[in-house]
Amino acid sequence: MTVSATSEKQETSYANAPTRTLSAGGVEFAYRDLGPQDGFPVIFLVHLAANLDNWDPRVVDGIAAKHRVITFDNRGVGASTGKTPDTIEAMAKDAVTFIRALGFEQVDLHGFSMGGMIAQVIARDEPGLVRKLILTGTGPAGGKGMKEVVWITQLDVLRGLLSRQDPKQFLFFTRTANGKRQGKAFLARLEERTIGRDTPTSLRSFFAQLKACRSWGKEAPHDLARIHHPVLLANGDHDRMLPTPNTLDMARRIPNNELVIYPDAGHGGIFQFHEQFVEKALAFLAN
Repeated sequence: MTVSATSEKQETSYANAPTRTLSAGGVEFAYRDLGPQDGFPVIFLVHLAANLDNWDPRVVDGIAAKHRVITFDNRGVGASTGKTPDTIEAMAKDAVTFIRALGFEQVDLHGFSMGGMIAQVIARDEPGLVRKLILTGTGPAGGKGMKEVVWITQLDVLRGLLSRQDPKQFLFFTRTANGKRQGKAFLARLEERTIGRDTPTSLRSFFAQLKACRSWGKEAPHDLARIHHPVLLANGDHDRMLPTPNTLDMARRIPNNELVIYPDAGHGGIFQFHEQFVEKALAFLAN
């Protein structure tokens, strides 16, 4: 069933936002929609293996206080139907299909990790669809160490199993006392939604995404100078998954950007420093 972009009352809390569906391109996309209706919507593009429930509610609610925020499961992910593509380019095309089906002519994008890769492709291939870009915990095609995401992810998944901890504790946060504490707080926030939770991402989808990320890391570098949109770049100073030097590299190559690096923080730096990140993102999106 197709649900229009404005047919239901808007929520102000991500924990209570209903999961809706929208039919487009042969896919039933699952999504959540909250915040004010005016202005440019901010479309959130999520990370590897994640579904709707993997967004930090402090980040979503913080940005939704001033902007309409839409999170969604791309093709084959979570509760969305179809087969998950194994290339970033195909994922970007599906995301564009979803955005256009909602009726939007121009949007802001927030891409975290793999979502940041997807956002870069959308900005390159559909520049008129994008107003501003927020790229967090991500890196460029062919970036140094980017193709190692597969074995790093698998290693930390194993570490999580052996220690009976969520792998994101290792993948997203530093192993300092502060990093461990912040990781536990983040994981607790992900459990705040108690009803209507999303469908777990399947192993088939996970492996397709891993293949896409590894291929992205092996590609020839893209011409980031073609991205003329205003861009906010943010990461932790010790990102193991998509190494922090890649964020610095992007800052050197994207013409119009702002850069934030958070101290004693890993891949999930924007979640560890969610208050500071939201403040920065709102200022960036304001004009």
